[in-house]
Amino acid sequence: MEYRSLGRTGMQVSPLCLGAMMFGSWGEPDHEVSIGIIHHALDAGINFIDTADAYSGGESETIVGKALAGGRREDIILATKFHFPMDENPNKRGNSRRWIVREVESSLKRLDTDWIDLYQVHRPDPATDIEETLSALTDLQHQGKIRAFGSSTFPAYQVVEAQWVAEKHGLSRFVTEQPPYSILTRGIEADLLPVTESYGMGVLPWGPLGGGWLSGRYRQGQDLPTSGRTARMPARYDLSMPGNREKLDAAEALAVLAEEAGLSLVHLALAFVLQHPGVTSPIIGPRTMEHLKSQLGAADVTLSADILDRIDEIVPPGVTVSTADRGYVPPPLSNPFLRRRRTA
Repeated sequence: MEYRSLGRTGMQVSPLCLGAMMFGSWGEPDHEVSIGIIHHALDAGINFIDTADAYSGGESETIVGKALAGGRREDIILATKFHFPMDENPNKRGNSRRWIVREVESSLKRLDTDWIDLYQVHRPDPATDIEETLSALTDLQHQGKIRAFGSSTFPAYQVVEAQWVAEKHGLSRFVTEQPPYSILTRGIEADLLPVTESYGMGVLPWGPLGGGWLSGRYRQGQDLPTSGRTARMPARYDLSMPGNREKLDAAEALAVLAEEAGLSLVHLALAFVLQHPGVTSPIIGPRTMEHLKSQLGAADVTLSADILDRIDEIVPPGVTVSTADRGYVPPPLSNPFLRRRRTA
């Protein structure tokens, strides 16, 4: 397997990153089955695993820790994330120094490791100054508890702000960004990817299969699949919403294109993301062994210019078909009081 540089960290990672979100109560509850999937991925050459404290309430990290026992940890680039609530306590969430220095210890314990290779801020936190977050992460890096740190689903302007703040205050900087990116979710092509390329950041796209829409299971004239994910995030799957109907149309056209090219839709979708020069390692998130095996070969697929042009005709560059797939809505868009002047 041909490995890729993780930004400018010097770490080398496989072209596909194994995402662990579906290991645990959110997906596969049987720990041994999940461990078997992880081991199969490692045996296939994947050396990069991404999880988060919030996935199944920490259960995903525990499963990953079990899977890496027995000497496997040394050879793996291990990434996890923090930000989302871990319980009802308002201080057990967010990007504050108070929470970061506490939660990293919990993640280290669940992962059964002495260090985390890449510790990521899962989402922006408007209530916390970015200097406080970067300062806490820099301290953890100096302590040897983390090797590097990055962001996830940060708008381009906040990525730039974080780089400026790090330089101004002599702090370590975000070396990676983990954005949503797929054929159906191309918004980052307009601004984020040019920014990450200019700063030499690694890019680890989540959702390269569009949340399942590009798995080949969503076809016109067929009953649409249901899962725990569709129940948790109805805005991304409810066909009464125009954006989701547009996704179904696009998925159908892409499935036809894949068939004409002699590819599975899964390989077409993953190869599209892999082929962008600004992308380091897309995150695949299998729930079953079948899902994993269907995705592994994508790293060997190269799409011709003609196929890429036809994809652009179905979903133009820079377009995100459904706004529900953006992953993060900045407060000025989600809170009407931040975009309206007071009235008497």
